Amino acid sequence: MASSLFLGIDTGGTYTDAVLFREGEGVVAKAKSLTTRHDLSVGIAGAVGTVLEKNLTSASEIGLVSLSTTLATNALVEGQGGRAALIMIGFGPDDLTRGGLSEALGPDPVIFLPGGHDVHGNETPLDLTTLEGALPSLAANVSSFAVAGYFAVRNPAHEIRVRDRIRELSHLPVTCSHELSSRLGGPRRALTTLLNARLVSIIDRLVGSCEDFLDRQGIRAPMMVVRGDGALISAAEARLRPIETILSGPAASLVGARYLTGLDQAVVSDIGGTTTDVAVLDGGRPRLAEEGAVVGGHRTMVEAVALRTYGLGGDSELHVDDRGLEARFSLGPRRLLPLSLLAIAHGEIVLSTLEKQLRATHAGRHDGRFAIRTGVPDQMAQGLQPPEQALYGRIGARPISLNDLLVMNSQKAVLDRLVARGLVHLSGVTPSDALHVLGRQGQWNGEAARLGLELAARRKDGAGREIATSPEVLAEKIVSRLTRQSSEAVLTACLAEDGAEAIDPAVSLAVDRALKRTPGIARFSIALDRPLIGLGASAPVYYPAVADMLGAVSVIPGDADVANAVGAVVGQIRASVTVLVTAPEEGRFIISGAGERLSILGEPEALQAARERAVAAAIAQAKADGADDAAVSVYEELDAPEIEGSRKFVEARVTATATGRPRIATG
Repeated sequence: MASSLFLGIDTGGTYTDAVLFREGEGVVAKAKSLTTRHDLSVGIAGAVGTVLEKNLTSASEIGLVSLSTTLATNALVEGQGGRAALIMIGFGPDDLTRGGLSEALGPDPVIFLPGGHDVHGNETPLDLTTLEGALPSLAANVSSFAVAGYFAVRNPAHEIRVRDRIRELSHLPVTCSHELSSRLGGPRRALTTLLNARLVSIIDRLVGSCEDFLDRQGIRAPMMVVRGDGALISAAEARLRPIETILSGPAASLVGARYLTGLDQAVVSDIGGTTTDVAVLDGGRPRLAEEGAVVGGHRTMVEAVALRTYGLGGDSELHVDDRGLEARFSLGPRRLLPLSLLAIAHGEIVLSTLEKQLRATHAGRHDGRFAIRTGVPDQMAQGLQPPEQALYGRIGARPISLNDLLVMNSQKAVLDRLVARGLVHLSGVTPSDALHVLGRQGQWNGEAARLGLELAARRKDGAGREIATSPEVLAEKIVSRLTRQSSEAVLTACLAEDGAEAIDPAVSLAVDRALKRTPGIARFSIALDRPLIGLGASAPVYYPAVADMLGAVSVIPGDADVANAVGAVVGQIRASVTVLVTAPEEGRFIISGAGERLSILGEPEALQAARERAVAAAIAQAKADGADDAAVSVYEELDAPEIEGSRKFVEARVTATATGRPRIATG
């Protein structure tokens, strides 16, 4: 009997991808649907529905569903999420100034409670009086709570008491810092907990809408979500710890790249519509950010892939600097709706407007540019200033030319603010349009792309010449620019891995000569020491030239366009638990982490108890994450230096890691 089919789903900035995958066979069907940002379930339904129809798959054949998403990352970058109350136990107001906590907290409420523990887990008495008085008001004004206690990783008792009391009185979600990290650094652990609390409602809606769709389809398989380090966790655990899904999408692409190519050593560059993500594979696994992932300017304690993200993609905004004797081009970082994509739903308006602008005797200031509402709910537009509200009122669900919309120069800044808030899409010429003109893409409206590039090509440079003699010539210039900026992005990430961040490829004359292969007595060259794996729907178009420019072997797997969705289903569950052993006095040892604090006499006995606790906790967590059979490895760090000829036990860290595949529905 054929093995079960796995369903992989990835929600990206432009597309939602779905794949059907069978072990031993690989990808058996794949589909894409435009991501519907105002309601992600619509895009998921489109992609999954299509892929099931393609393969004539019955619900009972699906044994596993796995989801990768950029939703948590985007929410943090864009400052979105629910309102959360932060409860600090044993900390004072001055602690808010550390680790970026005050900036992350913003206007959200914070309460300080007496309590907490010392480095050995001994308590300062906890007083809940302030919390009891504030809870009724807080519960009515926040969507979740974050609880962070002083040295809670050594003794979580106070966090647990506060959590239980909040749940009892408010029935709202509560996140404790000891549940997310075992590392010291209270303020940064509090920041991570706060961000997690804000994301609970967002990930809950995504997972819930996905589960509802699968239920309507009759699919009863377990559902997994990709973590930021590439491992899988159950959907239930992702709802509790959504912070762990930041960088889920890029992590899934790295896992997919490894599976699709079999390469252990590579540079992976994933180009989407909005961004390019670059990371390094070493020994078959992605490198991890040692200090924790940085997202939206916040350094968290979340273990995630070490990658660089650049605002460069197929839908990047084209900028033309026409002040010099020769026009200069640049792309990004903002995403535009490609004209070819806008014309799919609004062809008559877009084509007639572009043709009218081409017939005009004088060029308009904003030729080839449109604005349209994104379709988010009306409540997202609350708090607009009068100029913003007035301009927003003139923009509807059908595109309007910027030449007609903007009557004063000052309105351009107002429009940019509406775009930044996610209320309005701008549409204009992008690399995707250039590829349509060159015949290298054809999924959207090629006529709108050609008209847009024809308009843009008429612009004059400082010498009074048109910036391009034809739409095709301009398209080649745009593609060449994307090749160069992609090369600079990959090179920047690689130099950072080598510890050479001081070299900026975008301004270095030596790098410029090397990338252009400029002839001279002194010749510069650049090469990567490993292949460049190109991922993304447009990777076959762009990345052979990028690899050639960087002196690297180009590897573009057959399913590069859905690598994230593949990575979502081939990943493994990996649960790590660290137990700490300290010695407050000679011969007596304290075990903390993964349970209640325990006091034991004798070093061998304490270390053995720590091992047993770490292993049991890792297996239990792996099971909660969705694995039935997990293999366990144990790593120990012992700090016991010789001081004046005498051995001094400081601490020991015992880390158990349980690894396994997710359980599969058997029909």
